Amino acid sequence: MNSHDTHPGGPDLAALAALLADGTRADFCLALLDGRAWTAIELARHAGVAASTATGHLNRLVGSGLLTQERQGRHRYVRLADPDTAELIEKLASMAPRRADPPRSLPAVNRSRALARARTCYDHLAGALGVAITEAMTDRGMLDWEQGLALTGDGTAWLAELGIVLPPATRRPPVRSCLDWTERRPHLAGAVGAALCRHAFDAGWITRIGTSRAVALTDAGKHALTDRLGPAAVET
Repeated sequence: MNSHDTHPGGPDLAALAALLADGTRADFCLALLDGRAWTAIELARHAGVAASTATGHLNRLVGSGLLTQERQGRHRYVRLADPDTAELIEKLASMAPRRADPPRSLPAVNRSRALARARTCYDHLAGALGVAITEAMTDRGMLDWEQGLALTGDGTAWLAELGIVLPPATRRPPVRSCLDWTERRPHLAGAVGAALCRHAFDAGWITRIGTSRAVALTDAGKHALTDRLGPAAVET
C-alpha cells in the first residue's frame, strides 16, 4: 500500500518537494525573494537558461500556486504568491546544505557577502542587519518571545514615534519569526517587519545594491538605528 492509499485526500508533500528539487526552479524562487515581479526573460538570464526553458518551469510554479502572475501588454510578470510562500522558501534555504562549489570570483564573493550582511526577504529585512535589528528590539522590550513572538506596548509606541502606521488586521500576523538562512537566527517578519522595512527604504536608511535583493545601510540609517536601538542594531 502506498502513501496515497494510506492518506487519501491528504497533502501531497512529495509534489511540492519535487517542484523545488529542480535547481532552476529553486533559483527562481530564491531570486523572487526580493519581493519584486520578474519577467521570464529576466529569470532566464539570472539562472543561465533559455527563455523557453524558463517559461516551462514558471508554468509549473504558477500552476502549483507558489507563484502568481500578472500581464501588462505583451509581458508576463511573476512573483511569489504571498508572504507565507516567501517565508517557506527562506526557511527551506536556512535548512539546506551549503553549496559544494562556493563562489570564487571576486564579484561573486562580494555579492555573497553583501547578501549575508543585509537583504530583503520578500518584504522584510534579513541578513545580519535584519537579525541585529530584531535582537535589539528584543533587548529593549519591544518584542516578547515568552509565549510566541509578540509586539509589546513599548514596541507599538516605538513604531508610532517613527510614524509607522500598521495596516488593519488581516490574516497575516502582526509579527512572525523567520529563520534567516545565512545567520541561522530569526529575523522579524509579518506585518510589522514589512512596515519597518518599507519605512527604512522611505527614510533613506537602506538602499538597494544594483538589481539584487542585497541592501546597504546608509550613513543616515546607521545614525537613526543607533539613536533608536543602540549600536548593536548596526553591528553587522
